[in-house]
Amino acid sequence: MQNAGELAALATAVFWTATALFFEVASKRVGSLAVNMIRLVFAFVFLFVFTWIYRGQPLPADADGFNWIWLAISGLVGFVLGDYCLFRAYAIINSRIGMLVMTLVPPITALIGFLLLGEVLSLKNLLGMFLTVSGITLSIFTRPLNGKRLKLNYPLVGILFALGGATGQAVGLVLSKYGMQDYDPFAATQIRVIAGMIGFTLIILILGKGHLVRHAIKDRKGMIGITGGSFFGPFLGISFSLLAVQLTKTGIASTIMATVPILIILPSVFLFKQKVSLPEVFGAFISVIGVVLFFV
Repeated sequence: MQNAGELAALATAVFWTATALFFEVASKRVGSLAVNMIRLVFAFVFLFVFTWIYRGQPLPADADGFNWIWLAISGLVGFVLGDYCLFRAYAIINSRIGMLVMTLVPPITALIGFLLLGEVLSLKNLLGMFLTVSGITLSIFTRPLNGKRLKLNYPLVGILFALGGATGQAVGLVLSKYGMQDYDPFAATQIRVIAGMIGFTLIILILGKGHLVRHAIKDRKGMIGITGGSFFGPFLGISFSLLAVQLTKTGIASTIMATVPILIILPSVFLFKQKVSLPEVFGAFISVIGVVLFFV
């Protein structure tokens, strides 16, 4: 099918928009650690059933050692480190600003390629980075009418967690593509989810936080948020993102998937009654334009 990769990337952006909204509700009610653990269990069940029907194999038993090693590492980096930080950001700030900061994923990916792989950053790349950072700055900072210093509109710790989420996702995406090769993207996602489940299980056991998971299971609204987010995120969203990077260039897929900060504005206003200023909307568009410049 022509443009199948681009369509998969667009579907991913829609899925991630829904995911962010669901997980914002869940994270604020039951905490990011419980949300991360439960949603990966749900995602594993969704993938188990789907791959059994789609591939005739409920588990990725046909993956080789190379696939398992690199996809597992990408799962630990992307799910455990990246998503834990992102969900903490949802709870402290909100999903709209969290996803706006996530537009830094392509620039961070390019910067990692420059530092570790010696990949050259062109003038257009640098301009794209500048616009992305400028758009985020415009959205999260304000200048008081009676003062000269910029003031953060949102808690600094929330912004830092969002930055951690962007870094984890950038590294996880690079490792995913390297580890997946031509392997099935849904089964590849299953490997990443299994690694994430193991990672969070160890964290919960070491920290003695099992009671948080038990409390979350009893919270009806929290569980609705986790279930919806799990379906649209680790199951559909992540799988379609891997399908997108498999069928088209990573840059093109990343650009389309980076439109989430724009897509999420209207749902945030109507569902959560968030007040969105004109500079914040303008900043979101500037950030996405900056991402686009990386790949046109």
